[in-house]
Amino acid sequence: QVQLVESGGGSVQSGGSLSLTCIASGPLAIFSAMGWFRQAPGKQREMVAWVRTRGETDVLSSVKGRFTFSRDNDKNTVYLQINSLKPEDTGVYYCTAGQYTGSYYRRVGGWGQGTQVTVSS
Repeated sequence: QVQLVESGGGSVQSGGSLSLTCIASGPLAIFSAMGWFRQAPGKQREMVAWVRTRGETDVLSSVKGRFTFSRDNDKNTVYLQINSLKPEDTGVYYCTAGQYTGSYYRRVGGWGQGTQVTVSS
């Protein structure tokens, strides 16, 4: 199973920015989609976005326009640039591997250790 390591989290004030990185232990080319999820304190883990092989994305509506997703298959790395952070963005951010069937996503990989994002008012 591919191992994933997330990094780049931190504590910022509302309106600030963070750049998150997820590095995989193997080639991303075998996965047609890489996903970003997050889990807020006391809440269920939720999907933030799926990033497909060519960079196409399906994104949670509440983060559109603020979160930018990309992947570099040659570097086995996916990225999440977050701007205009809000307190409700607080949580642990995870990445995972998946496959895109053409109509839906199927998660096939495990979770990384996650990286904490904390946004204060």
